[in-house]
Amino acid sequence: MKTNMLMGALMLAAGAAAMAQPAAPANPTATPRIDQREVNQEKRIQQGVKSGQLTPREAKRLEAQQGRIERAETKAKADGKVTPKERERITQMQNHASRDIHREKHDAQRDMNHDGRKDRPTAARPQAAHAQGKRS
Repeated sequence: MKTNMLMGALMLAAGAAAMAQPAAPANPTATPRIDQREVNQEKRIQQGVKSGQLTPREAKRLEAQQGRIERAETKAKADGKVTPKERERITQMQNHASRDIHREKHDAQRDMNHDGRKDRPTAARPQAAHAQGKRS
């Protein structure tokens, strides 16, 4: 009976010690959060192009920014380990890119007819108003 109690106590202590140690990542170059954010930001850019919220020029600039983030991630993985400092730098780059995507999607520039040029608001066309005045 004492043996059973002793074994139970040892097993409980071993389990507690194992849980107290931080789990080492299985793959030191794994970046699942960074990868998921890349996917999400690419989707946001594509959705903005599809809806006309982003002009082709804006989309190209945002895609180039995503490419720089991917190159930074590749460089961080090159030595076989992504350090916390490298992860933080990439996260900051992604935060900046996310703000840029939001800013570009919500500015006044649009390409609703997908012709590759910025659409102009109707009120900003003085020639159209002038042409209508001539017809009357």
